[in-house]
Amino acid sequence: MTLGNVFITGCSPGGIGHALARKFHNVGYHVIATARSINTIRDLEVMGITTLPLEVTSEESIQACLKRMRETCADGLHYMINNAGVNCTVPALDVDMADARQCFDTNFFAVVRLVQVFSSMLIQARGTIVMVGSLGSEMPYVFGSVYNASKAALLSYADTLRVELAPFEVSVITVMTGGVKSLLTKKIQRSLPPDSIYAPIDEQFTKRKTHSADVGMDVDIYADYVVKQVLPVSGPWPWRWLHGYTRKRWVWAGGSSSLIWFLSAGWWWHGLYDWYFTRKFGLNLLRKSKTA
Repeated sequence: MTLGNVFITGCSPGGIGHALARKFHNVGYHVIATARSINTIRDLEVMGITTLPLEVTSEESIQACLKRMRETCADGLHYMINNAGVNCTVPALDVDMADARQCFDTNFFAVVRLVQVFSSMLIQARGTIVMVGSLGSEMPYVFGSVYNASKAALLSYADTLRVELAPFEVSVITVMTGGVKSLLTKKIQRSLPPDSIYAPIDEQFTKRKTHSADVGMDVDIYADYVVKQVLPVSGPWPWRWLHGYTRKRWVWAGGSSSLIWFLSAGWWWHGLYDWYFTRKFGLNLLRKSKTA
């Protein structure tokens, strides 16, 4: 018997999703790991993890995955980990518009659609949606303007989604991810155009492309920390004592995350917004109607 069902996007080897899949599996969850091609994640299948093909920007692929998920997870979806993403490390003035659209399609619009499609399974299990965000949404991490913007959109979306789904007892957590030694920064090799105004600092641009991975946290340590934070009756003190379980709004993990948490006032309590808008627009009435 497993502790619940965990659905994870973007589980290619060497990345965050792959590490999270192994960690959730090891602590006793039924994990459904996805990738564009399941041939790349056969090692997870050997471990006993369910693997499914999923191209997050394809409606046909999403619907095929949903059909299989309904067959596999009759008791609903307890955790949905939106991890699939693409990088776009290039100066704002030099970014290719096709790359910019792909970045938003994968990092933001795909998440919006996946949440819609799997919402009934999440509500059934009173599950938790986990967004793998980025510190780039909180700071001007240079040469990452489009990527940062896609993650900022994801953060804002998740904050609002959290309030909208709270009456249905579905939690939403955003992981503010710092540097991690994953393969994300190495999948696509980019160079400055010959006429770029940043050509004089091409050496610095080259260093920036892999900076997050070079100074980042080991991907398995990151996964261990994140899983401990989002699981019930888990996480470090004082969260166990304060909450009894650790379903928070944000988790800060990865290289430099503690520093940015402090500098961006991540320690400040923003729950007042949730409370106000829930009552301002009657979302609290939905919860009452369920118990009437």
